[in-house]
Amino acid sequence: MLLVKMFGVKWRLVMSALCICALILEFGHCQKDAHEPRTTQGRKAKPTKPKLGKVTNKGPKVKAQPAAQGPASLTQVLNKGKFKKVGETLSVQAGRTLELRCKGKPIQWGVPAYLEEDDDGRLSIVQHERYGTLTLVNTTGADTGEYTCYPMYCEDTDCRKEYDKAVKVFIFFPDPQELFVPTSDYYEAIQLRTNWPTVLPCQVTSPEAKVTLHREFPPVEVAVDGTEISFNVKQGFTIHRPRPHHAGALYCVASLGNLRQSSTKYMLIYVNYPMAPPTPVIQASSSSVSLGENLRVSCTVMGEQEVVVEFSWEYPGQQIGRPMYTQESVRPDGGGGGRQQSQSVLLVDEVRQVDQGTYTCTAQNLQGAKSVSITVTVTKAKPKKP
Repeated sequence: MLLVKMFGVKWRLVMSALCICALILEFGHCQKDAHEPRTTQGRKAKPTKPKLGKVTNKGPKVKAQPAAQGPASLTQVLNKGKFKKVGETLSVQAGRTLELRCKGKPIQWGVPAYLEEDDDGRLSIVQHERYGTLTLVNTTGADTGEYTCYPMYCEDTDCRKEYDKAVKVFIFFPDPQELFVPTSDYYEAIQLRTNWPTVLPCQVTSPEAKVTLHREFPPVEVAVDGTEISFNVKQGFTIHRPRPHHAGALYCVASLGNLRQSSTKYMLIYVNYPMAPPTPVIQASSSSVSLGENLRVSCTVMGEQEVVVEFSWEYPGQQIGRPMYTQESVRPDGGGGGRQQSQSVLLVDEVRQVDQGTYTCTAQNLQGAKSVSITVTVTKAKPKKP
């Protein structure tokens, strides 16, 4: 009986040892599977490389600078695939198709204001891989004007025109029925400013047209000497230094062959435009006044004759709604030289304590405005002598 019990104990020990060995073997097999690369059907396992430490070659990111375009090249596309480089001006008979090609990517086109407002579907602009094209069909004399190709400088999605590399061409569209570019205005008012060039835009559709300038009343042709008044076929007439005698109703006359036509009438209004903003000088009757006394603050401007100067004031009494009384005058400068004195005087009767503070005068003309200030102190009234 004792032998049987000893045999049973040994058997249980053997079985426990076998179970432990089986568990060890299974664990070793799982570890092997974990280190071996897995493969799937149809794909080859990638060999693993031992890691020797993390090595990076990353440095500071450098943003690629956009390449600037060279000067644009503008050509006219002719029939049968021929090209012609354009100069400063170009003539295309009205009714024919205009096609321009400009080298660059991207580019932008500038056209006369008439086409920008309404082209009736006649204008087509296309950007190709290395160039852009502008096509205008059913052309008329009204299409006459300046056409510009602007290379674009881009950074990501932000683009701007490179004006210094732009190529411009003034294109005439000669029309046998219209010598002047049509306009809907019968009269056009133009301001003549002293020492400021004024353009009368008598724009013709053909560079071959002869153009003269005329006054409506009295009906005479105006002399064009190239100095006081000059003519440019791409602009019209320019009055370089306007004077009062240039004012009035003027118009242009164009003639070509047997055709003679008049332009829009220009109503020239002369304005004596100042050379610079006014320079006011401010003075007070006294920088210290007693309660109950009267105060005068004057603001004076010396300038060209017939130049209007406007005055405005800021004063302490405004805070309580104290009314402002001013006197303004204009008179010729006694020293001669075609100058005048403009003056505004602010009157403050029976000064009160609230009138103490800063008085500011602003003088303004067509060129701008300037301000000057002065400070006035209010003191107690002097005692009357017995």
